[in-house]
Amino acid sequence: MDDGSDGFFYCQRCGAQADGIRDTAVDQDEMLLTKENIGSVVQRRVSVVKPEPITQSQPLSQFWETLMTEVDNDAEAGDGVGPTKPADFGSEPEGPKPLGYEDYYSEIRMRYVMGVQIMIELQVKALVEEFNVCPVIVGMIEPVWLRFVASTKLFSDDWADEAINESESQVQGVTESVGVRAEHKSEPHNLLGKRSVMIWYQSVSKTIPLYYSLVISFLACHLAREPILSTDIVKWTLDGKLPYFAAFVEIDKKIGSPTKACPLSSSRMFRPTQAISMQKLESLAASIAQEIGLELPPVNFYAIASRYLKQLSLPVNIILPHACRIYEWSMPPELWLSANEFRLPTRAFILSILIVSIRILYNIHGFGKWEMSLSCAVKRKDGKKSEVNNDDELSQPSSSQSDVDDSAAEPYSKRSEQSNFDATEILVLLHSKYNELFDTSDHGKDLKEYLKYCKDVVFAGVELSFEDQEEDKIIEDLWKCYENKKDHKPSELCSLSPTSVHKRPRDHSQSQKNKTKTKKPKDEITPDSKDSHKDREISRMKSNMEENKFCYIPPRKRVKRHDYLHYTRKKGDGAYVYAAHADYYILLRSCARVAQLDIRSMHAAVLSFERRLVWLEKNIQHSLKQMPCNEDCQLCHDGNAINLSKLNL
Repeated sequence: MDDGSDGFFYCQRCGAQADGIRDTAVDQDEMLLTKENIGSVVQRRVSVVKPEPITQSQPLSQFWETLMTEVDNDAEAGDGVGPTKPADFGSEPEGPKPLGYEDYYSEIRMRYVMGVQIMIELQVKALVEEFNVCPVIVGMIEPVWLRFVASTKLFSDDWADEAINESESQVQGVTESVGVRAEHKSEPHNLLGKRSVMIWYQSVSKTIPLYYSLVISFLACHLAREPILSTDIVKWTLDGKLPYFAAFVEIDKKIGSPTKACPLSSSRMFRPTQAISMQKLESLAASIAQEIGLELPPVNFYAIASRYLKQLSLPVNIILPHACRIYEWSMPPELWLSANEFRLPTRAFILSILIVSIRILYNIHGFGKWEMSLSCAVKRKDGKKSEVNNDDELSQPSSSQSDVDDSAAEPYSKRSEQSNFDATEILVLLHSKYNELFDTSDHGKDLKEYLKYCKDVVFAGVELSFEDQEEDKIIEDLWKCYENKKDHKPSELCSLSPTSVHKRPRDHSQSQKNKTKTKKPKDEITPDSKDSHKDREISRMKSNMEENKFCYIPPRKRVKRHDYLHYTRKKGDGAYVYAAHADYYILLRSCARVAQLDIRSMHAAVLSFERRLVWLEKNIQHSLKQMPCNEDCQLCHDGNAINLSKLNL
């Protein structure tokens, strides 16, 4: 054992410190144990702090706060040696240590990542509390977010140098260096005189943009099998219900004011200027899942399809079981999220399955059910149109028996006997409620909601530099004036207007006589009025179809086949021409509106899904023919061939 001259002894071979031996500078023979010196000899045992496991109730930012606390403690502890030169008693301590190159980029990087993480926490909290999302997404967010941050290699040692080198290499040719301002002299700059603080901020914001918080939140909802679509995330973001545009206010409260190492304010770092598109939201969620090696499930077809059917006011118990059978049989790959931004979204193919199911169940194949509802509509005595009730006409074929192909008559008749659903009712319903399907924002319906939206979202964080009580009083008086005018009835406003006193009262008796002259009995409807009403509605439908690049096809008259009617698109004059019947177009445009898609995109998704069904049917028939069968089943002895394309699946 060697004396280390520091009160401890060390091993000569390995250099390990001896635990039980200590130099006390006192001879052992001269030392007497008394009550006064026993405390200096006996070593005090340090109590061990029992570690507490991290629960899900603790915030995700605790991980980053722990790292920051360790860094601060290390900085305060110093090197452990203490002062190396004598100092006068009562002298002023040395000033703060000047910031170095590493201090700047470490602070900017950590502060930005913590801010985006807090934004994600706020969004998850809003999804759970306000939109009834399952709380299981709280536990899913942490591993997804940390694995994504690790995949970006943002915390690598050479990240700061690479960002500086990239900023210098982007400039081509000979350029003059920009002069450094006096207030930024202490900060590091690149060779061109640009602030390194701004270079690192632009690099980290480019690696993890602010809208990635919405992508991570949407990805967690998708993993939890929640019926949350990209349209919902974007709508809630624009309405201010999901913390995004105004989240910098809460972020500033949690991470504090700007520091010397990161002089950028929270409003500059965490206030987005625009929202993400619906299509890009899905593609980025799929790309993040690929980067972190996450296998995604398909969308929750049952929950989303039932939600769309309720939104369209269609019978869920009739259509949804049939649509689920088609979904389970076909399993289209388009119901998985794709990293391709130019692919049709998943909601388009969900509605494609619903459209195919509705067409099969309600026999919507160009037979002119909507046109028949125009000619069969009658008026009641109260002046309101009655519901269309022409079961006798719908039960009859739309063409004579001589026009029907004999080879297809028997399977279609069997199918039509089993189907008791009236297509006219749902077509009239979809046509009448088409304008109501447009989803408007809540803040655009009322002035009070709009002003609250502007205060909380648009002008969030904007406050007066001084408190002006007079201005607050003026605002309050103007708002009371608006509320009082809103409560008045229109008749009261007209009676209070000064111009109403000088107006001559109208001769109501004469106007009543003129009305009675032109008034006809309510029950009397001439054939000309029926035809004119039908022609007007059809002309409106044609003009609406032309606006969306569709061509109107009149109802089928000489029906040769009663199979599923497939629509095609042809290219003419450099553009595709979409031809469709009014029945199919009414169903198509309603589904496109609830999905917030273009009608042509919705039609392309339907055509793609129909081609997949045809391909599956052909391959099944081919496989059945190639399959060896030793024993004949009961259906083979009946002698009736079954055409899979005509089954009511």
